[in-house]
Amino acid sequence: MKVLLACEESQTVCIEMRNLGHEAYSCDITESSGGHPEWHIQQDVIPLLQGNYSFITSDGVEHYIDKFDLIIAFPPCTFLTVTGNRWFNIEKYGDNAIQRYKNREDAIRFFMLFVNATCDKIAVENPIGVMSTIYRKPDQIIQPYMFGDNARKSTCLWLKGLPLLQPTNIVDQGEILKGGYSVNASANYAKDENGKILSWNDPLTSIIRSKTFMGIAKAMAEQWAI
Repeated sequence: MKVLLACEESQTVCIEMRNLGHEAYSCDITESSGGHPEWHIQQDVIPLLQGNYSFITSDGVEHYIDKFDLIIAFPPCTFLTVTGNRWFNIEKYGDNAIQRYKNREDAIRFFMLFVNATCDKIAVENPIGVMSTIYRKPDQIIQPYMFGDNARKSTCLWLKGLPLLQPTNIVDQGEILKGGYSVNASANYAKDENGKILSWNDPLTSIIRSKTFMGIAKAMAEQWAI
């Protein structure tokens, strides 16, 4: 299958797809951290969504895809998740709140581009947020502990032409923090590769927290790329 992993800099799902022999590519505006530049497209993902497009991977090689058989998208959730709702109080935060509303509108439009992409099989992933009311409720909500990772982090999936993901290995949820997340979901803090605790507004924090758990990535590859 020809597979596009949209907004995936980590290549977690891309690598699992490649392990099964699929022609999978990750795409993000940032450089990949997955170690496979030959499978990464560092550019705006929008031109890829309708197919019939030539692109260059990060190793400098040109490719052409007439149409992707499967698109799995991980659009940024910063302005869509309910955890940030307190910052939308205009009386309290003024112009900053107004700007966040504008950013949310942009994020909603970006999310819907994946929903309406030219592809028979589509999955869009995001945490619990406004898309459940603005668009529709997700087809399912999964947890990392359902797929072998000791963590609790609610993940919504909106699906087209795909079956619900079936749990593969239900394990302990790990230590649960106030708010419902687990320590292993990095809800309390994120660390860099050297173990340094990052501040909440460090650009790396959102990248680290948004990485797909290995168990979920493996399930997506094994159950959807068929």
